Amino acid sequence: MNNGENCKRRRKEGFTADEDDGENDDSCSSGRETKKKDLNGIITSLILLDEQEKRDREERNDAFKEEKSVMESTHTKGTRTMLEFHSNLNDYYSKIDEADRVKRKKSRVKAATVVATASNHVADDGNGKSGSGQQRRLWVKDRSNAWWDECNRPDYPEEEFKKAFRMSKSTFDLICDELNAVIAKEDTTLRNAIPVKQRVAVCIWRLATGEPLRLVSKRFGLGISTCHKLVLEVCSAIRNVLMPKYLQWPDEDSLRKIKQQFEGISGIPNAVGSMYTTHIPIIAPKISVAAYFNKRHTERNQKTSYSITVQGVVDPTGVFTDVCIGWPGSMTDDQVLEKSALFQRAKNGGLLNGVWVVGNSGYPLMDWVLVPYNQQHLTWTQHAFNEKIGEIQKVAKEAFGRLKGRWCCLQKRTEVKLQDLPVVLGACCVLHNICEMKKEGIDPELKVEVIDDEMVAEDGLRSVSSLKARDAIAHNLLHHGLAGTGFL
Repeated sequence: MNNGENCKRRRKEGFTADEDDGENDDSCSSGRETKKKDLNGIITSLILLDEQEKRDREERNDAFKEEKSVMESTHTKGTRTMLEFHSNLNDYYSKIDEADRVKRKKSRVKAATVVATASNHVADDGNGKSGSGQQRRLWVKDRSNAWWDECNRPDYPEEEFKKAFRMSKSTFDLICDELNAVIAKEDTTLRNAIPVKQRVAVCIWRLATGEPLRLVSKRFGLGISTCHKLVLEVCSAIRNVLMPKYLQWPDEDSLRKIKQQFEGISGIPNAVGSMYTTHIPIIAPKISVAAYFNKRHTERNQKTSYSITVQGVVDPTGVFTDVCIGWPGSMTDDQVLEKSALFQRAKNGGLLNGVWVVGNSGYPLMDWVLVPYNQQHLTWTQHAFNEKIGEIQKVAKEAFGRLKGRWCCLQKRTEVKLQDLPVVLGACCVLHNICEMKKEGIDPELKVEVIDDEMVAEDGLRSVSSLKARDAIAHNLLHHGLAGTGFL
């Protein structure tokens, strides 16, 4: 039994003797001192453990910071090295392309010299007689163009021709006549020139089917590089010659008719266009890959996608009146709009004062852009307005569906370089307009349903006056019996 217990027991038993009291006090004091020393030892041990833990924690933090710094440095060096590699690779390919171009040019010059020399030898037969003997020609691979010859026959069935080229013979001939002065070539001593009709047919077939160039080459009996060159040349001619004529902003008389037609469709006054932005898939570019990465398509299709954008404004018949082509697929609809020439003209020149271009929720509400309500809890008036503005939005969406349906090259990644793609897309829009104006129908099997990946604009309200104007339009639609009840 320890001293503390003896002390308590003796106090309980009532010991009062002086000698006993002295002994008991000494015993109790000794017990308290022992406990105090033990407690101090425990506290000291805990303090030491806590300090040791702090030191260990600081050492781990220092090691982590050092490791993080090394990793960041390594990542920065790796990124810099990768960028330098891509830059050097692009320079290398550019030099190769330039060297190939120079080499081809020298080869053509050399071939022309050889042919000219051979012609001179033929003209002078060595007996002092100068004659007009048949000139030698550069050897060309013999390819069959029987399919095109069949299509080019006057008695070729109209339905089959339209199925192949998405347009009637008369519309095709119209395009050939319009482009004849620009794309026609003359025969040379090396080879006969490709006829204008065949040039246009190669381009339109390629756009309509999206077939690889090797299949286009077999079908028309031409070389692969020749077909590729023809597609770019004809598309460039369409953009330069036909776009100013068939794709332009309407004049005052046309705008008046467009307003009446849109108001007849929806009841919304002063609407002059329906606007929509779609994406065209592309092969991953060598530079600025992140800019062309399409996050929404990637998430929906579970496949990495890259694209460029096409923003278009159409009239009630689905004819494009304005297009903006080529901005990277990572940009939102409102960002593409701000980069467009239409936005600049509306901002600087007052092109769209007092009229509306109707868009979806991906565009902001501005003085000239009218969009639906997008808040969660809508009133009946707002529901009715959204229902009617949807009728105008559908016009542009269906026009893009016909555009992609006619020209299947827009549905797949093409073999065209990124810098040449806007020319090809512009040509598709012009050809679409010509077909729409000439009432060229489209096979229902070819129609494409455009998938809407619209996102609400970050800054959805750019004009308070437009907010009030939209509320007034919505009020008139509902209370004048112009809005339906499809939202109920």
